[in-house]
Order: sequence, then structure tokens, then C-alpha cells
Amino acid sequence: MPAPLTLVPTSHDLPQSADAVVIGAGIVGVFTAYYLATRGLKVALVEKGFVGAEQSSRNWGWCRQQNRDARELPMATKSLDLWQRFAAETGEDTGFRRCGLLYLSDNEEEIAGWARWRDFARTVGVTTHMLDSVAAGERGKATGRSWKGGVFSPTDGTADPANAAPAVARAIIKLGSSVHQNCAARGIEMEGGRLSAVVTEHGTIRTKVAILSGGAWASSFCRQLGIRFPQASIRSSILSVGPGQGDLPDALHTARVSVTRRGDGGHTLAISGRGRVDPTAQNMRFSAQFLPMFMRRWRSLSPGGLEGIRSGHESLKMWRLDRPTPMEEMRILDPVVDRHTVKLTHERATELLPDFKGRPVTAAWAGYIDSTPDGVPAIGETAVVPGLVLAAGFSGHGFGIGPGAGRLIADIITGAQPIVDPVPYRPERFERSSWGKVADF
Repeated sequence: MPAPLTLVPTSHDLPQSADAVVIGAGIVGVFTAYYLATRGLKVALVEKGFVGAEQSSRNWGWCRQQNRDARELPMATKSLDLWQRFAAETGEDTGFRRCGLLYLSDNEEEIAGWARWRDFARTVGVTTHMLDSVAAGERGKATGRSWKGGVFSPTDGTADPANAAPAVARAIIKLGSSVHQNCAARGIEMEGGRLSAVVTEHGTIRTKVAILSGGAWASSFCRQLGIRFPQASIRSSILSVGPGQGDLPDALHTARVSVTRRGDGGHTLAISGRGRVDPTAQNMRFSAQFLPMFMRRWRSLSPGGLEGIRSGHESLKMWRLDRPTPMEEMRILDPVVDRHTVKLTHERATELLPDFKGRPVTAAWAGYIDSTPDGVPAIGETAVVPGLVLAAGFSGHGFGIGPGAGRLIADIITGAQPIVDPVPYRPERFERSSWGKVADF
């Protein structure tokens, strides 16, 4: 079933031209459009389905610095400030709170890894507290058991996946830009060797700049343009339970299960890293580049089925601009839930936190987490299509760093001082093979 989502108004009249067109209204797309609009640009945000309806409403809602890759940490830190400022700037509520994130463990190796990250984080001004067994037991008293240790990151927090992207979309409309739902972008036009328009199912928008924030669809879209972007998706299944009376942590991670308080007082339950790999033509195409990642995660990943082929987001099919595309056939990626994972997640959660016993399961859903081979997003102008900025492959981290990514893209497009160093995110890093030569497209 679909994840909970707040619907927003749509703009019915497609503009003939725009200063920038954003393709895809997930959290990265909406924040990109927002920061461009705050700088006076006329922006058209086009979405094949509904704002935030895919992975942006299907994630945990964590906005964290803790355990971030060193390349992503500066963006994560900036994003926390931007999440907080957005509400003050717009009056819109994304549900963001710096509630702190709690990690508990009985694995000494895992605890030692958290300590090493703490030491690194100190060098860049990030505060995180290691917990000994006494402190971990106190922080995790809702579990009713002892722990060897843990970590608490007090400045991290959560936002509400059901409301965050819609809230930003409303802010975009207030700024005079437009949001077009059920309006798939089919491709682009070029003049003089650079992008000159975005072609949608409802007409063409003249523009010199387009941002592709298409989530799990990005690689297939890139292929239409002759751009090789390695991307693979993992199908992840989670569930939510209704509100209760117990004093539970706002956000808790353990190796067996993780829980997050939702905006309605209920909780989202998930098993970190667990998912299914649905075989697709695109999956096979990039298999050599993703094999190392899949091998590292073999304990948590399982073979999937035909769901990926049915969804159509990883097809190698070439489509025409004057006919419906796979994106119009599958407006919203709403893959089949892995019932075994949902059952196991609920069992583990009620075992960890007895307060969940008797709470009704209110929903269960699945989503596709799009990844790059190195687990870091691709953000930057493409060499093949000047004027097209890629923003995809967020590898399950996109929700939390969405504001920072959107701000960075706006900086790149307007020539402003980048909020963070853009070099680690450049898409061209994937254009080289392991031998250091440009790959054969």
C-alpha cells in the first residue's frame, strides 16, 4: 500500500518558458526548486506522479550526521541548519525536530566503530556522545534490558516524510513558481550544443537549465540522452504502528530493528540495510560496478523477483518524445511489500520494546532506494548535455541531506559560493573504469 502522504495543489497551466525546470518532486527536487525560487528564478517543477510520493515519503525520516561518510558529512551538517531555518522562513511545517538519535549495541566491534567515527567527527566540529553500559541502559530504559554501549547524537533529528516534500512544494508556489503533478518529463531538446527545452507529456518548456532529480528513474532517463549513470535500486519494506502510551525514544537504532516516532504519534519500524535486489536489465548492465557493494552487504540483501521489471524504472528501453513513456505507465513506484520482512520487523520491534504489543499495524509499504557504486550521490552538470544538472543516486541518505543538496544545486546554477565543496559529488567520477581510463559507453 502507498506510504502516508499529504497532497498539495498542482499548477494546471504549463509555462512556455522558465529559468529552470526541475524534473522530479522528491525531497531533493523540491528543495532545489525552493532555493532557486528564493533567488528570484522562475522555476517549473514537473513530477510524473505526486510530490514526494516515492522514496521521499517511504523512508525513516532521519536527518543525521552520525556515521555519515566523510564526503557527505559537511552537507549533512548544513542540512540540519537548513531544515530548521526553512520553517522560520516559510511558516511551513516539515515536522523537523532536533530530537537526537540513539544507537544501542552489544557488539564491541560496532561500538568501537562508533567511537572511531566520534573521534573523526570532533575534527569537523560535530558533537556525538559515546555511552557506556550504564548510560546506554538509562537512555534505552524503554527496552527493559542492559546494553554494552551506544552513542547519542544530540543535534541530529527527524522530519516527517509524509509532510516534508509537500510543505516545501507549498513554499515554492508561494514564491511564484509552479508545481506540475501528473506531468512526466519525456526528454529534452538541444540547440547550439546545449539544453534548450524540457519536453513533457503536456507540452514543451523552453529553458537553458534543467535539474534531473528523478530518484530511481534517473539512470533510465540519462540513457535516453547518451549519459551513462551507474545506478542500482534495493527494494526495502517497512511498516508503521499506531500511537501508544509508553515513553519511547524518538529515534532508536539497533542491529535487529530501528524505530522512529512519526508525526501522528505512531512509529515507523524497519530493519536497517535489509532489502531485496530485483533483477532488471539495468541491474545486470552495471553489475560489475555494484558487485563489491552487494558482496559487503550479502548478509542483509536477498534476491528479489520480477517486481523491478514490472515497475519499469530500470528498463534499457529507449522511448520517443511523442508517445507515453514507462514513467507514465508507472506514475508512482509502489512495489510489492516483502511480507516476510514486515513480519520479522514487527516481531523484533515488539521483542525490543514491549510497548508495541497490542498497537495496531497501520500500514506497510515498500520503496526503491537508488544507489551509486560508492554510496555517495551524483550532483553536478553533465558533460554530455551542458545545462543539465544531475542530482541522483542518494543511496538512502537523500531525505536527510535534501536541503543541503538543493542549496548546493542552486549555488552551482546561480554561480554563488557553494555551500559545501561540490567536487566529491561530481558525476564524472563514474566515467572512469577501475583501470583509470574513460569507460566505454
